[in-house]
Amino acid sequence: MKTVPSAARLTLAALAATLALAVTLSGQALERVVYVSVFEGGSYAPLTETPAPADVVVREDGVAREVLRVTRATEPMPIAVIVDNSAPSSPAIADLRRALTAFAETAQGLGPIALISVADRPTILADYTTVPASLTSAINRVFAVPGSGATLLDGIIETARGIGRREGERAAIVLLVAEHIEFSDAHYSQVLEAVADSGAALHAVVWTRPGGSFGDDRVQNRATVLDRGVRESGGLRIDVLASQAYESRMRELATVLTHQYRVVYARPQTLIPPRRVEVTMARPGLDARATPARGQKGG
Repeated sequence: MKTVPSAARLTLAALAATLALAVTLSGQALERVVYVSVFEGGSYAPLTETPAPADVVVREDGVAREVLRVTRATEPMPIAVIVDNSAPSSPAIADLRRALTAFAETAQGLGPIALISVADRPTILADYTTVPASLTSAINRVFAVPGSGATLLDGIIETARGIGRREGERAAIVLLVAEHIEFSDAHYSQVLEAVADSGAALHAVVWTRPGGSFGDDRVQNRATVLDRGVRESGGLRIDVLASQAYESRMRELATVLTHQYRVVYARPQTLIPPRRVEVTMARPGLDARATPARGQKGG
């Protein structure tokens, strides 16, 4: 009778233990949380009644999960608003101020709001505050900086790092920008990583211009962030064709954020966590954006 070498026995034992752990984990389930905004496709009119669990479809890496509970989201949500006040934005400054005011009024009560400008360098105009007068004062200080260029990507990275240190299950970064030249040297991958690490949803209201997303590497990095950064974080991008539409679109975005739902679903414990969480609505005509709750532990 052949004897199995001790090293081989240890390897087999480790393999057996790993398989046993996998089987044990697969038989258990964790409750996971995702924050979902639901609205009518195309109009951004939010769903006002809480959907039933059967109305919400959660998939992880394409695998459907059981939805356990759906409730209105009530946890405070810190929001960082980044505005592009570089020189090319000069003709739109009045529209930017009106849009920021509309957003602040509509989002009041959601949580503290910060305002950051990105002409030449990221600058905090108002730190996170729940005092409307403080935010209004900061909005009134939004001016175009002559001869400046936008440093939007640097602003997103710094803002994401800051908001990532704040407590709570949900957070948002809102961009009020136009398509034009970018002065940040950050690669889009650095920005995407910072946003992902923060756990915040990235939203954007973008004034699109012919050829505005084409140009040098910096412009293409900016365009990639405005696409992938928003989409991969569970955010909402709204394009406008003129700066006059900033106000109504920012109000719509704030309204969507005030109608979020906290969705609890079951996930089998696994050694490798899923890479992608997707939420859709079973009811026709409804669209959804979803961001996993921040700070969730476990696989």
